[in-house]
Amino acid sequence: MAAPEPDPGRAPGTGSAPRTTAETGNTPGSAPNPAPGPGPEPLTVPSMSAGPDFVLRPWEMSDLPLVREASLDPYIPLITTIPAPYSEAAAEAFVRRQWERAATGAGYPFAIVRSRDRRPVGAIGLWLRELPEGRASLGYWLTDLARGQGVARAALRTVTGWALRDLGVPRLQLYIEPWNTASARIAEDIGFRREGLLRGWQQVGDERRDMAVYALLNNDGPVDGRAVAAH
Repeated sequence: MAAPEPDPGRAPGTGSAPRTTAETGNTPGSAPNPAPGPGPEPLTVPSMSAGPDFVLRPWEMSDLPLVREASLDPYIPLITTIPAPYSEAAAEAFVRRQWERAATGAGYPFAIVRSRDRRPVGAIGLWLRELPEGRASLGYWLTDLARGQGVARAALRTVTGWALRDLGVPRLQLYIEPWNTASARIAEDIGFRREGLLRGWQQVGDERRDMAVYALLNNDGPVDGRAVAAH
């Protein structure tokens, strides 16, 4: 799993953390930023095939069983706002947050769905808060039963190619904990390059964790066998 961008509005006491400096744009103790002008345009999350076996689509309220399954994972609630312990009200709020992120232009949140039975098995997101600086970040997670089946590779390859080719994003970034060699290998297989270690980069549970940063540029070369062309 690659660490997703933190969700806004995480409520203390619900297995979540308060908004971070990266989300608010303010350093703790500093004066608030001036009132912003018109916000980003709302985004429409598309549906896309991720190879023959999986589909990426917008989140639906029918995905509550996926939220329940993810809430039982020991790691996913630490790096996302998946509610732990689970409640239906908190799960519905989680889904609405994904809709809000698209509506406010923050990014494209996708549910990863298995084609043969339409069962959702995970999530991937493309986050655009740093797009004015020419950067976007990716994050994903999978439930336990979906791991080791090529799901992450198919989803990450699909969103990466779409972001570089169709959206023309100049630079994509992934943040991966150093112990997570499986996710690092997937990123490198797709073309991401490890650029360094960010010490104490992200709050995970009760501690600050190091994150390795991986990046792929629009002009780095082919993704999924096709040339990446800048737009």
